[in-house]
Amino acid sequence: MKRAYIFVALYLLAAIVFFIVPIPAALLDVMLALNISISLIILFNVLFVKEVLDMSFFPSLLLFTTIFRISLNVSSTKLILTTGDPGNVVETFGQFVGSGNLVIGAIIFIVLIIIQFVVINKGSERVAEVTARFTLDAMPGKQMAIDADLNTGAITEKEARERRTKIQMESAFFGSMDGATKYVKGDAAAGIIITLINLVGGTVMGVIYQEMEFADAIERYGILTIGDGLCSQIPSLVISLATGILVTKSSVEDDFAGSLIAQLFGTPKVLYLVGATFALLGIAAPFNTLLFVGLGAVLCIAGYMVAKNQRIESIEDEVSASEEEAEEIRKPENVVSLLQVDPIELEFGYGIIPLADVNQGGDLLDRVVMIRRQIALELGTVVPIIRLRDNIQLNPNQYIIKIKGIQVTEGEILFDHYMAMNPGYVEEEITGIPTFEPSFHLPAIWITESQRERAESLGYTVVDPPSIIATHLTEVIRSHIAELLTRQDVQNLVNNLKETNPVLVDELIPKLLGLGEVQKVLQNLLREGISIRDLLSIFETLADHASATRDTDVLTEYTRQSLKRAISNKFFPANETTSVITLDPKVEQDIMASVKQTEQGAYLALDPEKSRAIINSLETEVNKLEKMGRNAIVITSPIVRMYFKKLTEDYFKDLIVVSYNEVESNVELQSVGMVTA
Repeated sequence: MKRAYIFVALYLLAAIVFFIVPIPAALLDVMLALNISISLIILFNVLFVKEVLDMSFFPSLLLFTTIFRISLNVSSTKLILTTGDPGNVVETFGQFVGSGNLVIGAIIFIVLIIIQFVVINKGSERVAEVTARFTLDAMPGKQMAIDADLNTGAITEKEARERRTKIQMESAFFGSMDGATKYVKGDAAAGIIITLINLVGGTVMGVIYQEMEFADAIERYGILTIGDGLCSQIPSLVISLATGILVTKSSVEDDFAGSLIAQLFGTPKVLYLVGATFALLGIAAPFNTLLFVGLGAVLCIAGYMVAKNQRIESIEDEVSASEEEAEEIRKPENVVSLLQVDPIELEFGYGIIPLADVNQGGDLLDRVVMIRRQIALELGTVVPIIRLRDNIQLNPNQYIIKIKGIQVTEGEILFDHYMAMNPGYVEEEITGIPTFEPSFHLPAIWITESQRERAESLGYTVVDPPSIIATHLTEVIRSHIAELLTRQDVQNLVNNLKETNPVLVDELIPKLLGLGEVQKVLQNLLREGISIRDLLSIFETLADHASATRDTDVLTEYTRQSLKRAISNKFFPANETTSVITLDPKVEQDIMASVKQTEQGAYLALDPEKSRAIINSLETEVNKLEKMGRNAIVITSPIVRMYFKKLTEDYFKDLIVVSYNEVESNVELQSVGMVTA
């Protein structure tokens, strides 16, 4: 057992024993001296800590010291009533501090009680209560601020965890302090009651059992009672003061005394003004001239010294800043830091800043957080940190989205307008500024706030600027999520799965497939919008077929077939017949005949004329489906699917190609066209 545990245990055990077992006066002297020293240690610790959480056990400490002090009160009461000799410490407090006079001692004791009750204790109790309430009320806002900083890349995951932990500790601390201040208040009340008991009981004991005169008895036991009360209330007052300092301490990470002196005597003008005032009072008023003029001169000299030091510190700071800038430029690491590329960036002009500024009511940061959650639920992968920054080189209302440092798209919004889109069945058209919706390039118009309600009543789809940017960003992330999936991301997914399925992971990686090959399969799935959230089924399939082939394209097809329930649910609505396009069997034969196998994998070497004919036929059928308002879905045989997808992906980026083995048996399909060559 550590020594600290032993000391705390003995401290509490002694308090309990003192309630039961009478102790000699010499031991009581030692314990009272120890009690006073502990109270002073607590006071100076509180004075010099930088943060309140450095004294996180203070509420428990209050309880410990309170019970120990009351136990000493009980022990001294026993000695006063039984022997009339409570020891040197109690008697000294009564004789020396109380000047050996019952009236003076009583007055000092009453003054201490008033100071503790009315001033320190009541104020500390109120501050602790209000601080606890405000700290708890501020928790949601602080949590959101941490999420926003994390989302913008201002802090790391580790720093975010540390800040959240600190917030939780602060709320628990101030909540405990709200209740712990009641200990000190109760201790002071108990001290008054014990003092009255000592005075009355001691006087009775002196008169009846020791046959003392009433005046002598009340004088003797009154002084001892006052001494006992003083040596108890002074440590209690010190700890009450420490409590008040702790709950009123600001949250800045600086020592209390240093900040207090700097703030109190850190303004030269104030010292000059006060010094001149004192000097004037010493000359013009009948005060002690030497005292007031001397103090005024000292304050003026102190003001001059502070001003001189501030000028020196200012020059030193400027020199230090210049040296740091020069040193930073000379550092070779300064160039290396410029090589860092953010996976996703959203840059915007100064006119869009209010949308991202929480202080101006902007909720763009919260929407970015929701985008990451939405993608995680929808596709089963974690979106990298999305960095938001303003760019004065852009037009005020323009924004651009970058993937790995390269701009992939842009958009423009009107901050105080709404975008209205005609879904095709509006009752009446309204006037506005013509534009295009940036995500899907649909025709739209900008309307004002006053037109919004009317546009919605006519059937328009009305969207606010933050939703436009968020939707655009979501679509860009969806279309590039495959290339954003890194090996480290895959390793994190593997580690999560390994916690529940270690046998499967150990069998697959690295015995059958390397991490890079698993990454290729997952990227292939994400590229076509297939969720990898069911990682267990994906890894089971890979483990089943990796022993036969390590071709990631073939393994992707096996994996897609194992995920046919998810694919059917995504592309084919339940209880509804889905219109699809099929392939002419001759086209499938031509495609398979053109597949060439190499050591690096298979590729399609189809005749250019035949490829052009297939693409033209597919375009005709896709247009037919789009006129019907349906998604373009092509159904092929399993062996042809991946080659047909590769053939068409450069021409039809959103074309859905599904094999028969990826469709659930209860799905109803209707062919509305066939691709021929």
